[in-house]
Amino acid sequence: MNNPESKPVAIVTGGGTGIGAACCKALSAEGFRIGIHYRKSEAQAKDVLSQIEDGFLLKADLADVDEVEEMAKSIKGMAGRVDVLVNNAGIAVNSDINSMKIGEFDSQRTTLRGAWYLTKRILRLFMLRSNSGRIIDISSVVGHTGNGGQIPYAMEKAALDAFTKSLAKELWGRNILVNSVAPGFIDTAMTKSLPGDVQQKVLENIPLGRMGRPEEVADVVAFLASRGTYITGSVIHVNGGLYGG
Repeated sequence: MNNPESKPVAIVTGGGTGIGAACCKALSAEGFRIGIHYRKSEAQAKDVLSQIEDGFLLKADLADVDEVEEMAKSIKGMAGRVDVLVNNAGIAVNSDINSMKIGEFDSQRTTLRGAWYLTKRILRLFMLRSNSGRIIDISSVVGHTGNGGQIPYAMEKAALDAFTKSLAKELWGRNILVNSVAPGFIDTAMTKSLPGDVQQKVLENIPLGRMGRPEEVADVVAFLASRGTYITGSVIHVNGGLYGG
């Protein structure tokens, strides 16, 4: 019988829906055992689990430090290793600057803290000990272009790319690669919620003339996780030509 701890492990936050779900499937196809994190989307996470070869579920509110600690301990008990961490979980709070309340802004801010703290724990418990690993942060094109009505979201995603570049430098000399994947407008529940006229305006600015598919983002994540051996501190744009970086 194969030792489950000998199989490489990838943790995907927000793995039950959208881009996260696509990443779980793409990484499973690459031979990883997948830790599917979710906060509320239990049914969707279980559905993703049923579609991959080998995986396990992780429930946590990443804005809660204690829950992140418990999640890290659970990973240690269930998997014993982490080779890839995909920081995908996030929310989008949409409102103009005059209408947004402090609580709404803070709810956006805590998602960034969650990614920072989970990465900190995964590094300490696993990657620094093995002197290897891949950290892949899912940011967004709006962190580079800005987007009216999404100031905190754009700030968070810009900060996530800065986190990527800074962490890559902190890990200088170690075999731990840190990169961001910045999707453009991808066909997910988040973009489906946009009004029709807004969607049409977005499409008019995309040279490829369509929204991307979650699988197209996941393909880039899978490449960075398994084959991108000479890439670190980079932001890879996946946006159909909307923004060139």
